[in-house]
Amino acid sequence: MRRGRDNAANRAVGAAGTRVIHLPASVRVYLCVTACDMRKSFDGLQALATQTMELDPFAGHLFVFGNRRRDRMKILYGDRDGFAVWAKRLEQGTYAMPFEPSGERRREITAQELGALLSGIDLSQAKRRKRYRRNVAAAA
Repeated sequence: MRRGRDNAANRAVGAAGTRVIHLPASVRVYLCVTACDMRKSFDGLQALATQTMELDPFAGHLFVFGNRRRDRMKILYGDRDGFAVWAKRLEQGTYAMPFEPSGERRREITAQELGALLSGIDLSQAKRRKRYRRNVAAAA
């Protein structure tokens, strides 16, 4: 591993050479389950998060949007002093975005599932193994 300017980028690379997403536990990831117009930028994506997904874009969470062809993805992130948009266009292949008519406006996924989605893994066919999950209501 090289030292120097790209040391921080090297630390984010996992053992297999893939990038790892590290988010605080308080950050949630919301996936818009309807196809979006990828010409939208900050204001348009903020409106989608507010109106379509019925969530507060200023809450500091990630909002993931995909287009109808499933070859483009944008992620909106709002923090205390503004918004950031991350965008990616695939040169070949598609994302496994769940755009089926299910009646839901959004789907909450984990940061690990977002990483899998960005890597080309179909979440609908992936099986989650049982894990311990603390009951927040009982702990309070």
